[in-house]
This record gives sequence, C-alpha cells and structure tokens, in this order.
Amino acid sequence: MPDLRGPAPYDALLLLSFGGPEGPDDVVPFLANVTRGRGIPEERLKEVGKHYFLFGGVSPINGQNRDLLDALREDFAEHGLGLPVYWGNRNWAPYLTDTLREMVADGHRRIAVLATSAYASYSGCRQYRENLADSLAALEAEGLPVPRVDKLRHYFNHPGFVRPMTDGVLASLADLPEDVRAGARLVFTTHSVPTAAADTSGPVETHGDGGSYVAEHLDVARVIAGAVREETGVDHPWDLVYQSRSGAPHIPWLEPDICDHLETLHGEGVPAAVMIPIGFVSDHMEVLYDLDTEATAKAAELGLPVRRSATVGADPRFAAAVRELVLERAAAERGLPVERCALGALGPSHDLCPVGCCPARAPKPAAAGADSPYA
Repeated sequence: MPDLRGPAPYDALLLLSFGGPEGPDDVVPFLANVTRGRGIPEERLKEVGKHYFLFGGVSPINGQNRDLLDALREDFAEHGLGLPVYWGNRNWAPYLTDTLREMVADGHRRIAVLATSAYASYSGCRQYRENLADSLAALEAEGLPVPRVDKLRHYFNHPGFVRPMTDGVLASLADLPEDVRAGARLVFTTHSVPTAAADTSGPVETHGDGGSYVAEHLDVARVIAGAVREETGVDHPWDLVYQSRSGAPHIPWLEPDICDHLETLHGEGVPAAVMIPIGFVSDHMEVLYDLDTEATAKAAELGLPVRRSATVGADPRFAAAVRELVLERAAAERGLPVERCALGALGPSHDLCPVGCCPARAPKPAAAGADSPYA
C-alpha cells in the first residue's frame, strides 16, 4: 500500500528567509538589497545600519536559519521523511534564485516552501511570493526547468509554534522577582506595518481594521495568555504592541510602539512586564536591538522590571510542526482528507493564497497563489 503520510508529490523543502549581513563589509550592500529601488544614498544606509555595527556587522538570522536547517534535517531523518532541505534568502546569500537553480540542477521539480514569517501580510507573505515569481522567471529566462513551488500555510496558530512560545513566557515570569511576578503585564509584540497594509492583509473578506495581520496576532496572544493562566493560576492582563517601525513619519503605522507602551505601563503603576515577540520566528536583529537593547534600556530608565521571552527558533517542536505542515499539504495535493492542527478561534489558514490577498501597492506577479503565473 502507498504511504499515506509520505511527502509526495514534493521532492524537496525550501526554507525561505529574509537574510542578513555576516560581517561589517556586508551591512551596506545588504541594506541596499533590502531598499532596492528607493534611491536611498549610501550615507543614509550607513546610518540605518548602526544597529548591525553594534553587533559587529553580523545579523544572527543566518546562524539561526542554519540551526533550523539542522533541526529540520534531524527531525525528517528521525521520522523517515526522505525530503532534502535547502535554504534561500531574499536579501543576502544564499540568494533565493541561486538556491532554486541548485535545486533544479539536483533534479527537483515540486518544491514545498516554508517562509520564516508566520502571519498574513504583504511583507510577510505576498512579497515572498513575488520573490519566488521573480526567481522562477529568471530560471525560465535561462532556459532551465521551472519547478512548481507551493508555499506552506501560515503557521501562527500551529501548536508547534505556539507551545514553545508559551513555555518561554512561563520561564520569563518565573525569572521575575517574586514580589512583582503576579502583577506582571504580558506585552505581546510584533513588527509594525503601515495601517493600510494591515487593513488589506489576508483574504479580501478579512480586510479592514487591521485585517488578518492584527486578528491573527490577537488570537495567538489570547491562546498564550490563556495557557499561562491555566499553568500559573494567575490571570495576567495583556496587550498587543508593535516595534521596528521604519517608514516615513507621515504614513500611519500600527501603534503603540513598545517603548511608548512601557512608559504607559509604568505610569499606570504596573510592577513588571514580559515582552513576548510573537511576531518573530527567531531572535534576529529586530529582537536583539529593538527589544533586548532599546526597549530594555527604556525599562531600566523607568525602573520597570522586564523580561523578554524566547522566540521559537530551532525548537524541536517547531521542526516537528514543519514536518506536519509538509505532510498535510502533500496529502491535500494527493486529494486525501487532511486533519489540520490549529489553536485559537481562527482555525487553520488557507493552503493557497486567494486573489486579492495582501495586495501590493504596485501589482506584481506572485507565485504559489491562486493568481500565480506558474501552475
């Protein structure tokens, strides 16, 4: 009998990420890639890159992706999933197009894609799909076979993503001084985006007032806060706030900012806070600088005890979740009934991004969706 939990039709998995510099000489070229087409002068890029220079010009994201690759390969091997795992980035080596070229040379024609972004948004989903379309077009122009790529569903509410974060919150609460622990506020944080982009995130029917982006974060926060209450017996108040704004000041972005919110909490007499970066898969630069450096310094200035809980990173439970995501999508592609794991009220996300999902300001081809030019 055929293996009903095998990876067919997929013959490889692609880990698709943002990328980051790995030394001081990489910082400005990396930022030039990130901001390509915006005409930002080199001196401004050097100013923007000061966060990286504080850490020797090295973003931790590439090292963390290597750890995740190891965890995925180990998990796949332990469970007999003979699926090779590759890695490609949008903005730094290994570049996505180079990786796809390598995969095609290795004979792969049906590729499952895991993006290191768990939520619906233009920058967290459709932009990755646009990058995939650009890379497939480059292969086509070179006369190479064009593989089919299928992006795995959003995993923001998968137990293998949520439960490691919950454990991180519990550990952070336990690390607070006992006299402030019970009164600590849970501060869930994610990347701010323009409100216009948030409002149009996700399928068309979810557009408006933060769209899927805000709704998904709020749902995960409720799940984690509820799990913490069950574990500790304490009902900690919680908030969803934002960080890492990078846009022009006249354009509205999601608020409040984490540092402003810490000031508000201090003014209200809140005795402590746990910062929970639910919007991020790993402890990359925006976590290291915006939370561990900037927000932690603000809390110290206020005299507000804070802890920052861990991201999922290469947790074995997350690696197992990725395996389950591959197997469920493979089964669905083979026309088999699929049981999809999801916590919270929203249920599992769609497999195929529908038309109108997370639209770009200037329409561009995007792979792995209902509007993909590549079947």
